[in-house]
Amino acid sequence: MSKVIPINPTQDFKERTRHVLNDPAQRKNFRGAMDFLQAKRRSQFPDQDELQGLRDLGSQIRRYSLANLPRLLEQLEAKLTANGVQVHWAETPDDANAIALQIAQRVNAKRIIKGKSMVSEEIGFNHAMEAAGIEAFESDMGEYIVQLAGEAPSHIIMPAIHKTKQDIAKLFAAEVPGVTYTEDVDALIQIGRRVLRRKFADADIGLSGVNFAVAETGTLCLVENEGNGRMCTTVPKIHIAITGIEKVIEKLAHVPPLLSLLTRSATGQPVTTYVNMISGPRQPGEKDGPPEVHLILLDNGRTQAYADDELRATLQCIRCGACMNHCPVYARIGGHAYGTTYPGPIGAIISPHMLGLDSTYPLAFASTLCGACAEVCPVKIPITDILVRLRNEAQARPNSEDATLRGSGAARSAAVSTVWGVWAQMYSKSGLYKLASWFMSRGRALSPSDQGAWTRSRTPLVPAPKRLRDLLKERQK
Repeated sequence: MSKVIPINPTQDFKERTRHVLNDPAQRKNFRGAMDFLQAKRRSQFPDQDELQGLRDLGSQIRRYSLANLPRLLEQLEAKLTANGVQVHWAETPDDANAIALQIAQRVNAKRIIKGKSMVSEEIGFNHAMEAAGIEAFESDMGEYIVQLAGEAPSHIIMPAIHKTKQDIAKLFAAEVPGVTYTEDVDALIQIGRRVLRRKFADADIGLSGVNFAVAETGTLCLVENEGNGRMCTTVPKIHIAITGIEKVIEKLAHVPPLLSLLTRSATGQPVTTYVNMISGPRQPGEKDGPPEVHLILLDNGRTQAYADDELRATLQCIRCGACMNHCPVYARIGGHAYGTTYPGPIGAIISPHMLGLDSTYPLAFASTLCGACAEVCPVKIPITDILVRLRNEAQARPNSEDATLRGSGAARSAAVSTVWGVWAQMYSKSGLYKLASWFMSRGRALSPSDQGAWTRSRTPLVPAPKRLRDLLKERQK
């Protein structure tokens, strides 16, 4: 059903970007969707004082959690184990898939039904299971649509935001047996629900993500709007939850403020329709829930970010998507152009740790540094500061103190370094500067018409016919 989406932002990013920019319909759809989401968020935060106070609290909770991450992870494992949940540790995506596959093969599972999980997208879970002959079926409506289309999500909260109702109507008519073309949105939702309901009953394993993992109680918190997450975690006999190691928080009391920030920032809702709290498998006398629950805790580069005091703030993210919704770049090129699981501003700062800076450095430069992302981030991640840091890392000298990340220096060019070296010399010595500016003003006719990326959308830069010092001398005569 699905196909592998190549992750190659370095080589193909510009080409994908130009493709979207040359598609007026898609640009219009994204602009309209982002405007709608921005308005929804504003309506949920009419009191700016309350918003800033809540952001301060959310930021403090996340920074406290990260400062105590090793201890909290050990506490979480101990509490979950005492509750009857089996905890697994995965350093890489392959490790995580191998753990899930081992569980599935032990019970001879043939079908896995999935709730929404961006971490499962991160590790390529569906493709790993399909390669082993196991069906991994998405039950979130947006995820189901993009899986049916053989695509990756274009947004971390609304996976199919790039699709119009006409696109979905054509897709269902072509891919779902017995379905005729209709653009009625309610009818399309009902078509999807009929397919998905059968899948819940047939699944051997349910897989979900985790929004927050509470260390003091051993509780996995999941938020959703469709009920599919609750079905995935209660109907099948085995529930596998997968999450990044940064999602742990210390206390159950920390959940409400983070939920308030998450839901209002993401979809403009006071609270999601379903808030699921899972603390263990089904106990004697309980009417629902799986007899077996597993949690896979994934690293995949997160410890690299954690080890750096500045980059650690990246891990504060609660995956609300507000930074994408307010980003002028994302609004114009959409999610697929980035070529990574996590697009937009948050993707630009988290992907280098997962894939290496050598594979993802163009994303750090795909920003105006306007600061809109940092202004709306509910947990106050300094995204623009981190983007600048990654830009410097991408052009750092190999083995220098500035090169600390995997893939550092990938954007460094000998020619560019030479140009900037000459520029530095010229601007640091007044005599050289006067001489160079004299030649530039007198030789302005020799300015090239093709100035690389600058002239793709702008007129060429041409030096003024007279320097400022020349104009001042003339005025003094």
